[in-house]
Amino acid sequence: MGKHMRWAALAIGAVLVTAGPGPATAQDAATPPDGGPSLVNPGPRASPARKARYRANRARRRLIREGRSFAGASSAAASSIAQGATAAAPSLPPGALDLGHGITLLLNYTGEFATNPSGGRRQGSAYAGQVFFGLDADLGRLAGIDGGSVHAIVTQRHGRSLAQDYIGNTTSVQEIYGGGQTAHLSLLSYEQKLFDNRLDIEAGRLLASVNFLASPFYCNFQNNGLCGNPKGAFKMTNITWWPIATWGAHAKAWVTDRVFVHAGVYEVNPRAQQDNQNGIDWSTRGATGVVVPVEAGYSTNFGNDPLPRNYSVGAIIDRSDYADPVQDVRRGSYLMSGLDPLTRFGRSAVFARFDQMVWRPDPTGVQGLALFGVAMAGTGGRQFEDYYVNGGAVLTGTFAGRPYDTLGFGFALEHFSPLGLANIRAARAALGLSNRGIASNQTILEVSYGIQVTPAVRLMPNLQYVLNPQVQERFLDRPKRIPDAFVVGAKLSVDLFTLAGFAKGPGSL
Repeated sequence: MGKHMRWAALAIGAVLVTAGPGPATAQDAATPPDGGPSLVNPGPRASPARKARYRANRARRRLIREGRSFAGASSAAASSIAQGATAAAPSLPPGALDLGHGITLLLNYTGEFATNPSGGRRQGSAYAGQVFFGLDADLGRLAGIDGGSVHAIVTQRHGRSLAQDYIGNTTSVQEIYGGGQTAHLSLLSYEQKLFDNRLDIEAGRLLASVNFLASPFYCNFQNNGLCGNPKGAFKMTNITWWPIATWGAHAKAWVTDRVFVHAGVYEVNPRAQQDNQNGIDWSTRGATGVVVPVEAGYSTNFGNDPLPRNYSVGAIIDRSDYADPVQDVRRGSYLMSGLDPLTRFGRSAVFARFDQMVWRPDPTGVQGLALFGVAMAGTGGRQFEDYYVNGGAVLTGTFAGRPYDTLGFGFALEHFSPLGLANIRAARAALGLSNRGIASNQTILEVSYGIQVTPAVRLMPNLQYVLNPQVQERFLDRPKRIPDAFVVGAKLSVDLFTLAGFAKGPGSL
């Protein structure tokens, strides 16, 4: 066993005994009168009826996280879950098919269109899509293992990227693109809740960014600077990302019904991220180390807070190899020499995040205004990006008779370190090109409107503006900077079980 995997084994052992979702309280088990989800399970001493609700809510929470918070996993039903709005029966999340005996399925399709009528390298359009299939198995009902469950997700991605083909920048305006446009086993895990749900442990083929850096509000947008997870994390560390799963484990412990601590450890394996991989090779061949995210936070829900909120601070400790942003193996410039970048080991980042509902006109409803924000900074190693911030607002229930529509505005700013700009400046100087106008940051602005067309179909037209597009290395010889890009986009989400009449969605009778 190499040094990285020995370290990983020790770290997994430490995580599993330290930290999972919150404890049960009667208040947490309360379900809003409109049928909105109760987000925390009742304890094991609950009545049979409350135990049944506990199992249903556990499946609901899992589908909230896996069906909505993953980049590209957004759907019509998942959107309504994330907003806390559902007209489906309280025992099932919208869009979910109950096969009985604790087995729940989710099947949806997401497609994203984008075009840039102005700006970028040239004008064009692109479409990308994803099929998402999720399975949730309650082992308490299937095998009498109280608190145990198995989760699996398979995805299939296809299409092209406007940012890659036409704009020429590195942050996609279609978050559904990336990770290999192919079929992929994106999750297979075992979860166990212990001590009246005060400790939640999950292990298997997992994704670190989803467990630690997700919010139900992010995917009310289409660009990858916002939707999915804060993009700065992937520039500052090797934290693993959707839809590429690797070996990992995490544990979350609730100190009170609102305060938690959370830690995990995940294999870093660049081989698993290659476009020709499909997630069924579970060997550790190619692993270069591990990434260890940790956080502490304060979290409430509609059951115990009239204005639900989530606040957390944390760090990402990257104990794996990474490519130096400037130097080659001979410590010259790799862009100038053509040699491979120098391999370095170990870096880190810190972050603070929040989302909070700030206005709720009906105390029994889930409609209202929520704000969110993220700040992240690199703290160790040679960083390409030294800080990242995003923020925005989402209004749920926009007009009379439109309780499931959303209106969102958000921004994402990436700031490049002097090292991150060094290659660009050196390459352009060598070509005799001016570095005037080379910006130290890239910002994406987006305004979106989510329309719940039917219980099964959600359409989200959006407008984006890319300020100071971060140029891809293959375009460094371009004489002039890439012009700011104006993007018109549309995200279509379809819950296929609801469309077929096998499940209920927002607004179903």
